Amino acid sequence: MRDFQKPGRSAVYALNGMCATSHPLAARVAVDVLRDGGNAADAAIAAGVVLGLCEPQMTGLGGDCFVLLKPAGEERIVALNGSGRAPAALSAAEMRGRGMSTVPLYGVEAVTVPGAVDAFFRLNADWGRMEMARLLQPAIDAAEQGVPVAPRTARDWGEAAHLQGDGRRHFLPWGRAPQVGEVFRAPGQAEVLRRIAQQGRAGFYEGEVAEDMVASLRALGGVHTMEDFAATACDYTDPVSGGYNGGEVVEHPPNGQGATALLMLNILAQFDLAAMDPFGADRAHLEAEATKLAYDARNRFLADADHTTRLDHMLGSETAARLAALIDMRRAMPAAAPLTEAIHRDTVYLTVVDRDGMAVSLIYSVFHAFGSGLASGRFGIGFQNRGAGFVLTAGHPNEAAGGKRPMHTIIPGMLRQGGRLVMPFGVMGGAYQPAGHARLVSNLLDHGMDMQAAIDAPRSFTGPFSGRDGLRLETGYSRAVFDDLAGRGHAVSWSEEPLGGAQAIWLHGSGVLEGASDPRKDGCALGY
Repeated sequence: MRDFQKPGRSAVYALNGMCATSHPLAARVAVDVLRDGGNAADAAIAAGVVLGLCEPQMTGLGGDCFVLLKPAGEERIVALNGSGRAPAALSAAEMRGRGMSTVPLYGVEAVTVPGAVDAFFRLNADWGRMEMARLLQPAIDAAEQGVPVAPRTARDWGEAAHLQGDGRRHFLPWGRAPQVGEVFRAPGQAEVLRRIAQQGRAGFYEGEVAEDMVASLRALGGVHTMEDFAATACDYTDPVSGGYNGGEVVEHPPNGQGATALLMLNILAQFDLAAMDPFGADRAHLEAEATKLAYDARNRFLADADHTTRLDHMLGSETAARLAALIDMRRAMPAAAPLTEAIHRDTVYLTVVDRDGMAVSLIYSVFHAFGSGLASGRFGIGFQNRGAGFVLTAGHPNEAAGGKRPMHTIIPGMLRQGGRLVMPFGVMGGAYQPAGHARLVSNLLDHGMDMQAAIDAPRSFTGPFSGRDGLRLETGYSRAVFDDLAGRGHAVSWSEEPLGGAQAIWLHGSGVLEGASDPRKDGCALGY
């Protein structure tokens, strides 16, 4: 139990349903849907779309999503891949011919077709109870009436210097980044939401909305077509999982990076983390080294599911043992090769559990802050820059190509014990996410923390993608730990920003639901 004389928050307990997410207005929408007879799938959709207005720098209709879902009355978990594909005419060879060595972060070449809207409609059709028109109404109201800008949102909004053209016009209507409490309205998005409420997914992927997106992208030099948008389709797939200290961690398979979290945990399992100080130098060093090794494997192997061929090798116990043997507890190893998502932290995550036991773990993102920084002219749909997750190396599994999905950073998670789901969870933060999953699970299972304490605990992260980043520590660490890590060869610095943001719900065997929400974000857990 926490010390009630110190700052902090209590977990939230309820019996009938719960949502944990990064903005209280979205959590409230989810609980309202549950109280009105919707299930966890319905509530997750309604809250997710609202988050695109509450945190537009993090997510929106122009983004992608991934979902893990446990049906009511069952313990199986299904995975839904709502990530979009590159336009059919995209060519790595053509970009190399223009002298590019990477996909430009904020160029039109990085814009992939948004997949989330299609996934929301599939999720509702296959698992929901309510009509989409009902689920979209809170977001329509938010877009029309406006949402006051919350503190963490304002902080992140102020760092989106790459907004360009129509992106600046739609997302900086004040002519500058908003201050806390100023109201953001998106009338163009309200119109889009009304159309898809009436016409279904065709209201987004066909007709005037799609024409606006395609015309805007082509005016910027994109190769996107109406056919690319109309062909968008999400896929069901089987999760990947791995055991850790009495639990089973369930992750979304490629093109997401969930396998990276599993490899990290497999490496950490070779050591006695429970005997280490959870906030000491040994643990931070070990996690940093495991991160470098696991992310290096990710960079080599993970890609579109149709191009990932060495997943079993990556998740094999022998692979983890060999990698763990490379770790020297007294000396840091070099960082992994760089990738473009180093500075990415712009994602929303939510989890919902209903009274019948359906649980949804959903993550939804436009990649970098406001994605590519580009938007459609008429309706103001912000375009993601997921294509920057591709590489341009000829023959690489993750080489950019038309119709292909890029390697994705966003990963929803679930934890089972004894074959029973006990915790749907997610840790936002771009590149940090696999390390965040591993740390949260280890806090719970190695160090016996309660769920809110496990989320609140200070974090560290080694930036394997940029030599200048080195090993970052949140300010909850002591100076003695900082100095110890520097002595082991880490380029240590105090993190200038909070690392990630987690949300989770624990399903107690008694039927009680326990929700926890990260104080690094603006959100909360709410139940009824």
